[in-house]
Amino acid sequence: MQLYDQIQETVAFIRKHTDFAPEVGIILGTGLGNLAADIEVVCELNYADLPHFAAATVESHSGKLLLGNLCGRKVVCMAGRFHYYEGYTMQQVTFPVRVMKFLGIERIIISNAAGGTNSFYENGDLVFISDHINAHHENPLRGANDERLGPRFPDLLHTYDMQVNSIALDICRRQGFRAHEGVYYGLPGPNLETPSEYKMINTLGGDVVGMSTIPEVLVAKHSGLRITVASVVSNKCFPLDNLTETTIEEVIEVVTKAGEKLRTVVKELLGSVR
Repeated sequence: MQLYDQIQETVAFIRKHTDFAPEVGIILGTGLGNLAADIEVVCELNYADLPHFAAATVESHSGKLLLGNLCGRKVVCMAGRFHYYEGYTMQQVTFPVRVMKFLGIERIIISNAAGGTNSFYENGDLVFISDHINAHHENPLRGANDERLGPRFPDLLHTYDMQVNSIALDICRRQGFRAHEGVYYGLPGPNLETPSEYKMINTLGGDVVGMSTIPEVLVAKHSGLRITVASVVSNKCFPLDNLTETTIEEVIEVVTKAGEKLRTVVKELLGSVR
């Protein structure tokens, strides 16, 4: 079955459960699931029940698709995402973005936990992504292109919504949250990086480093969506003399606490950005 037909089958399955038409998509990353509790849920579907969806295997990812109302906006929310390092193909990782597009969204907000490779960043800081450096060795757009999904050669010049970034930074200033605009460096994982790799990323201009998001962004751009990405700095990776061994438990603890700040910002953004 072609990708387009798989998308249509999944959308038809969702439509059997609800005719709710979302306008904004949200992807909740590691430790950032608390925002889901604010959604007035109209329909909740487990990934395992959705045709052609993969299964979320990462700790802190609940694996549910939520459709409902949040701050006066109709949203569809991924409570948990898929990662290339879990063994999925890039098409599987990004398939939910395709489905959300065909459900009707025009804008997507993507969150993640990321290591801070800018020496000025501290644990718990919020970073609104202005650009990225893609070091994944696979691309979700590779292969035959279906023009019904997007153009063969999408241009990435204006990938991130800088106007929304500016609004988000203003919200953070008013709330007293430490926040920045920065460049996301994407690697496949699942291992964390070596000290030399952190140094390289810093030298190349990467402000944060993570194992997700860029594949989703590429498909969102291919689909014509307006894109906002927010990272929470989960562990300080630069300068190198600040390095300590990092566990997933520590990452979740830091990001869950900082996630309350991001929760506030996203809710304000939904109320002010159209």
